[in-house]
Amino acid sequence: MRIVPKEFYELPTLELAKALIGKLLVHDTPEGRLSGYIVETEAYMGPLDQAAHSFGGRKTKRTEVMFREPGHIYTYQMHTHTLINVVAEDVDEPHAILIRAVEPVEGQTVMQANRNQLPKKQWTNGPGKLTKALGITMAHYGELWYEPPLYIAEGKEVSGISTGPRIGIDNSGEAVHYPYRFWETDNPFVSKYRAPKTPKYDWV
Repeated sequence: MRIVPKEFYELPTLELAKALIGKLLVHDTPEGRLSGYIVETEAYMGPLDQAAHSFGGRKTKRTEVMFREPGHIYTYQMHTHTLINVVAEDVDEPHAILIRAVEPVEGQTVMQANRNQLPKKQWTNGPGKLTKALGITMAHYGELWYEPPLYIAEGKEVSGISTGPRIGIDNSGEAVHYPYRFWETDNPFVSKYRAPKTPKYDWV
């Protein structure tokens, strides 16, 4: 199991979001190793991105970790769900990449129990689902992606990567249409896209 090195996270945000596809998300837990191939990510481009938590340079107790060096773990809660991100770019350039979906690999019996015996396709096909399946909590906030027990390792080659708008950011103006989501083409564990309800902007 070769952990992706610190230097990997120095890629520009959009390149890093794409490069994460196919990498292995690993959580070593008391119940055993839980892992899955990353099949979907979303990039959030800092102060100029209206959909980013750091839009306008906002620095709060929640977003503080985004201002640290790349490779930190940024967790936050949305409703009852924990969502997990990779901090990107240089210090004081608060970008982040949301891990939206993974394909289950190791520890599937534990994942199934964590997801209340739902069908396998529903274990990890969304950012809140995958954290439940892999036992990831807010306790990982501020840790590093290249240090166990929660880390990213080398994974598999993917045959194709698709790009499109991000999901669930309807109230973010023209940013709702930015093509900052990346996913492994035709992978069944990618989350379901729902078109935004806001009018389309001519932002290109």
